[in-house]
Amino acid sequence: MDFSLLIVLGLIAALVIFVISIYNRLVASRNRYKNAFAQIDVQLTRRYDLIPNLVEVAKKYMSHERETLEAVIQARNGAVNQLKQASGDPTDPDAMKRLGQAEQGLSGALGRLFALSENYPDLKANQNMMQLSEELTSTENKVAFARQSFNDSVMSYNILRESFPNNIVAGMFNFNPAQLLDIEDPAKRQAVQVNFG
Repeated sequence: MDFSLLIVLGLIAALVIFVISIYNRLVASRNRYKNAFAQIDVQLTRRYDLIPNLVEVAKKYMSHERETLEAVIQARNGAVNQLKQASGDPTDPDAMKRLGQAEQGLSGALGRLFALSENYPDLKANQNMMQLSEELTSTENKVAFARQSFNDSVMSYNILRESFPNNIVAGMFNFNPAQLLDIEDPAKRQAVQVNFG
């Protein structure tokens, strides 16, 4: 056998092994962000399960605020539907965007509910309401932590996918970019007002 043929076959084998290595790293990274999304799914489902109980307790005291209570349930149902779609394919960037928007709408509706509950001292003092509010706050913190973990995994995947020569392998095998889960809090967009007088 010709020595130059052995060199060519050796280079081809090295190239194949190199491509397989990149492919496997991309698969592992994609699976990490899918797993991180599963943690978001668990926490959001818990959050969605708490909301109807919260609304039921509030209904007893806030009968005149029917529109707000219905808005919370409607926003919750919309978020549940978007979570189902995103859970079906966490690699779908449009599903992630829609979930982020639905979560933003739900957070806004809950914010209005809690703001209105300030006008009902009996509701604020209700033991069930306090317990549900505390559980919801705890769950929101867990959602934030899980979302940060997911977004970190997505960022790592996207960096790996876009780096050279990984981007060539990613393009050959349809490793599409992943979408961050961005849930904007409208309160954070407002300018801080300082009053010195």
